[in-house]
Amino acid sequence: MGAAPVGAWGRSGVRRVFAREPVEDLVGPSIFLAGPTPRSADVPSWRPAAFELLEELGFGGTVFAPEDSKFSPRFDYMDQVEWEEAGLTRADVIVFWVPRELKTMPGFTTNIEWGRWCDSGKVVLGAPSDAPKLAYMRYYATKLNVPQADTLKGTLQAALQLLPTTN
Repeated sequence: MGAAPVGAWGRSGVRRVFAREPVEDLVGPSIFLAGPTPRSADVPSWRPAAFELLEELGFGGTVFAPEDSKFSPRFDYMDQVEWEEAGLTRADVIVFWVPRELKTMPGFTTNIEWGRWCDSGKVVLGAPSDAPKLAYMRYYATKLNVPQADTLKGTLQAALQLLPTTN
């Protein structure tokens, strides 16, 4: 599956906003896909599958993905950090999907973001049951009543349940 163009809309109305694209003036519900990001073009991202699943689940809104629409190993780090902070703040729900792989996607930034947002009331934690080094995150998810799942689909379904409803 190829990367979507900048700010692209998915087939069911999912607006994809990639790293360092504008996060202001968006309409509708929004989800931020937090979690490990590949640091090499040889390592596949989990986010294209998340986009597909959100479309299958009928989500119509904005999804922030903190990676480039096409892999780029070079970018301004501070611009990336500021974009992520803006997207995390703007998002209605933050999905922490942590398919941690210590050699290729350790998720060190994910740990910081989790600590910053875990008690915000707008997070979901998901990780494969065999993902390493997640006991601390799972402990606080349980303590704070954060929805948890061990599949990407289950994590996204839990995220959709957290979205604010409008009448």
